[in-house]
Amino acid sequence: MPLGSNTKQYETPNHPYQGERISSEHALLDRYGLKNKEELWRAQSELRSYRREARDLLAQPQDEATVINRTEEFLGRLKRVGILNEGDELGAVLSLEIEDVLERRLQTVAYRKGLAQTPQQARQFITHGHIVLDGQRQRIPSYVVDVDEEDLVDIDENSPIADELHPARAEGQ
Repeated sequence: MPLGSNTKQYETPNHPYQGERISSEHALLDRYGLKNKEELWRAQSELRSYRREARDLLAQPQDEATVINRTEEFLGRLKRVGILNEGDELGAVLSLEIEDVLERRLQTVAYRKGLAQTPQQARQFITHGHIVLDGQRQRIPSYVVDVDEEDLVDIDENSPIADELHPARAEGQ
C-alpha cells in the first residue's frame, strides 16, 4: 500500500468499550512506550496478516513446488526479522503473540540494549535523531530491526547525549 493513501493500515476493535481489552492495551502501550493505540493496532494487523498467510500456506497441498517456495520465503522473512526462531516451522506462526511483533521495533531494541532508561525515552532519542543503525540516523521508532542489524543499533557518536550515556568515552577523548 503506497504511503499517503487514504486507507487505514490497521483495524480497530469491533467492540470499542471492553474494559478488559482496554486495560490490556494500556499495559502494552506503557510497556513498549507506544504513542497511541493506533501503533498497537498496526502491530496487531501485521500479526493478523502473518497468521492469515500461514493458514493459507497450511491449507495448500504441501507437495507443490510453488507452495514450498512461498513457505520458505515466508518463514525466511519472519526468521530474518526475528519474529520466529531458526528451528520454527509454519505452525509456530499461529501461536505468535503481539509481543513477538512489538519486540522487533527499533524503539524496543534500543531500550533493551540499554541505550535509554525507558521505552518512552528510547522513542524520544530515535525521533530526535540520537540513534543510528549501521551509522545511519534512524528516526522511525516502529522500524522493524532484522536480527543481523540488532548489533548495529547504537547512539550517534556526534550526538550531544553520547557523552552522558558513555562517560568513559568522553574521558578517553
